[in-house]
Amino acid sequence: MPDEVQPEELFAKAPRRGPEQFEFVRYRVDGAVARLTLHRPELNLLNESMLRELADGIGMIAEMASVKLIVLDAAGKVFSGGVDIGEYTAERAFSMLDAFHAACIAMVEATQPVLVIVDGPAIGGGAELIAYGDLVVATPRARFALPEITIGIFPPLASTMFPLIIGPKRALELVLTGEPITAERARDLGLVNRLVPEAQLQTAVNELIGKITAQSGAVLGMAKKAVIGGMGLSLRDALRQSMNIFLNELYRLEDSQEGLRALIEKRKPQWKNR
Repeated sequence: MPDEVQPEELFAKAPRRGPEQFEFVRYRVDGAVARLTLHRPELNLLNESMLRELADGIGMIAEMASVKLIVLDAAGKVFSGGVDIGEYTAERAFSMLDAFHAACIAMVEATQPVLVIVDGPAIGGGAELIAYGDLVVATPRARFALPEITIGIFPPLASTMFPLIIGPKRALELVLTGEPITAERARDLGLVNRLVPEAQLQTAVNELIGKITAQSGAVLGMAKKAVIGGMGLSLRDALRQSMNIFLNELYRLEDSQEGLRALIEKRKPQWKNR
């Protein structure tokens, strides 16, 4: 690894691979819902290949106008035990971080909302990955930790996103101590949207998927763009950006006009997702 690496050097685009080449991520599109499943038994440890598959899968789905929602979950009892220790070597760190950035930025930039389902521990890189989802549903089996400090490093992706989600002081506590938190605590902090019993997980997820996919896919994308695009901006700039999207992009959609007509005519909207 070079002595000094500029962040912009990390983010060059690599050729996209297709789902048939995926080894560690299962990919499925079912109507309006696309599902990506981490599948690297037993702990779903993250490595460069797995993260690039995730980035490529989300990139492909983001271009599908028929898909309204991306669901990210994991096979087995552990969402992810973190980054594979072999990826932390100086020789591997550059490529691994490039792949991790690609996966996280793909989640943020995807037109569709990304719903993350957590039914087990999400440790280190696993917790970082979750932070970049738009919505998170978890069960009491889930727990979250950023233990990197205990092996002499810090979590760079969490250090950027966690303060925006839970505030800088709480983020510093998690990063500096490495202590785990329960699913209940994660919900209270705002890292998790909904906490449901294990036996009710599928029902709760299906209900949430149904509510989201009942909306216009095009409008869902613009709503996400307005929320995510305002993060880190001043209140004045965020308001200006949100109003610009509303007035100059939203009102050009057929679905925004259909929604208003349906309201006036007291009927259910017939979305065209454009």
